[in-house]
Amino acid sequence: MAVVLADSLRFHVQRLPAAAGADAPDRPVVVFLHGLVVDNLSSFYCPLAVPVARAGHEAVLYDLRGHGRTERPATGYDSRTAVRDLFALLAALGLGHRPVHLVGNSYGGTLALHAALARPGLVSGLTLLEPPLGGAWVENMVDTLSAAALSLEDSPVPAELRALRLRKAANLTATADALLNRTSLIDDIAASRPFSPADHARLACPVLIVCGEHSELVPGARELARHAPRCELRILPGLGHDVLKESSGVLRDAVLAHLAATAPDGPARPTASTGPVAAGDPVVSATATATAARPRAGALVP
Repeated sequence: MAVVLADSLRFHVQRLPAAAGADAPDRPVVVFLHGLVVDNLSSFYCPLAVPVARAGHEAVLYDLRGHGRTERPATGYDSRTAVRDLFALLAALGLGHRPVHLVGNSYGGTLALHAALARPGLVSGLTLLEPPLGGAWVENMVDTLSAAALSLEDSPVPAELRALRLRKAANLTATADALLNRTSLIDDIAASRPFSPADHARLACPVLIVCGEHSELVPGARELARHAPRCELRILPGLGHDVLKESSGVLRDAVLAHLAATAPDGPARPTASTGPVAAGDPVVSATATATAARPRAGALVP
């Protein structure tokens, strides 16, 4: 655990070295980007970061601007600034010239996609977990965050939670209040520009998207899979937006397989497969490529 100064901001960072004897210098560093407001780097640690490091990849986790233990300025919560923060932090860690594979959960997936489009020469791969990609999510998110801000403003809840010795819940509530009521986060999210099919088509790196069957974000994920040249979409049956918390074993195996398949020393990338999934397979998947842009009916959970 460390505090790293990057772009005049103090970031809380956790860095896990690759397992001894498993590292390869040409493998990308895996960088984890968490979601909004009450999320932080800890959500990735056990489910994904430790297994990734044991598999031979250096892992970097950090709290986004204003989140967790990272410094909380009043402004700068737009995607452009978040991407600048990411690459400034990597430079400060001495990783500015190494390829990176970005793993983003929820809004962290949105930021990872922005980063891949901004710096295609450095981002060698993406894993997007429940990423909000369609235009409708901006309005829905702003409404949700605005309602939460009103409920938290001058709320006695943090103090009451501390009185009950529920320190973690109290800290998360206080962080949410500070972000929503004393920074530009909501306004910056409201000004977000949705991705276009042209943006998706510009993605140069391989992409894995993982969504829950019941998630409202599946349509946006399918849109990305239709247009991105090298994109695999996996739908996890029975889940909603809680993929990271509720599917750790299946998710871990999918992420490690994606890293192995796309690493410079890994196996050849499989060609598109839109055939039926074997009976009993816990993951329903479809792969979209430039030559198979739309999954065949039945290849995805409806």
